[in-house]
Amino acid sequence: MRIQSSGVTLLLSSVLPSLSAALTFDCSHINVDKYKYDFSPLSGVHELYHVNETETAVTNTTYVLNICKNLGSKAADRGDDGKCGQTKRICGFVNRHPTDGNGSQRFGFPIVGLDPMGGGSMEPEFTRLATIDPDTEGVRVKLAGGEFRGDDDEGKKKDAAAVIDFTCDPGRSGLEGLVTEEDSSDADEEKRRRDEKSRDGSLQFKSFELGEDDTYILKLDWRTRYACDDYQRGKQNNSNSWGFFTWMIIIVFLCVAAYLIFGSWLNYNRYSARGWDLLPHGDTLRDVPYLMKDWVRSVINTLQGSGSRGGYSAV
Repeated sequence: MRIQSSGVTLLLSSVLPSLSAALTFDCSHINVDKYKYDFSPLSGVHELYHVNETETAVTNTTYVLNICKNLGSKAADRGDDGKCGQTKRICGFVNRHPTDGNGSQRFGFPIVGLDPMGGGSMEPEFTRLATIDPDTEGVRVKLAGGEFRGDDDEGKKKDAAAVIDFTCDPGRSGLEGLVTEEDSSDADEEKRRRDEKSRDGSLQFKSFELGEDDTYILKLDWRTRYACDDYQRGKQNNSNSWGFFTWMIIIVFLCVAAYLIFGSWLNYNRYSARGWDLLPHGDTLRDVPYLMKDWVRSVINTLQGSGSRGGYSAV
């Protein structure tokens, strides 16, 4: 059976964008101005809470994120609390209670991620923090792919994105104070208390507001040792040095093995040797234990001789 070229084209056009989009941001390989960063240790579903109290309402927003992978159905679709989309990496879930007790709202919205079918792009942008502030070390990551409708947007959704400042802090792994997906079933009051406890955590909420480019921007600050230039450089140097010694040991082992195999084959075919005689320089190898014993005895005698006291000998 022959497949029409138009069908193949349609199939490739639907598959290739998903594959290319999935490669637009890899948290373990971030290259900025010849500096390399690996944030894969920060992978996993984490939650961050922010409470905004006004005269008209109390708004509790839960930000759920996984910078390395899509959130999936469990983290992104929360039933009555709203749905965000399985192909998203950062979502927000709003629980708004008016002060008069009428018109409570629960809904979810995407901030960073791919289209529902896996297409599109997160449009990653990277900037070293040192270029913004010479006294700050780290990298700023901007990711897009979401949308949000604010109270003043007249029913129209606007683009949403996230700006995360990964700031160097040698004393932090980046996981301090984070709430995991398993804790997401807590009641609202418990979430508020947990939010107070996590105010000194490594991941901090800065703001979520409409930017100058008419895009809602979620700003986060993530303090971690993985954003330190010295940490990444030391990690790379250790990896390179260990790789060099590993290859050197392998090469030496292969050379010795080739020498023994070839020498044994040569002795077998030329002299019909057997046993120890097969090995090249077999006589020398057999004498090695005795040579070592003589060398040790010589060293001991030298040390004992240098420690003896001088004087007159009896005649």
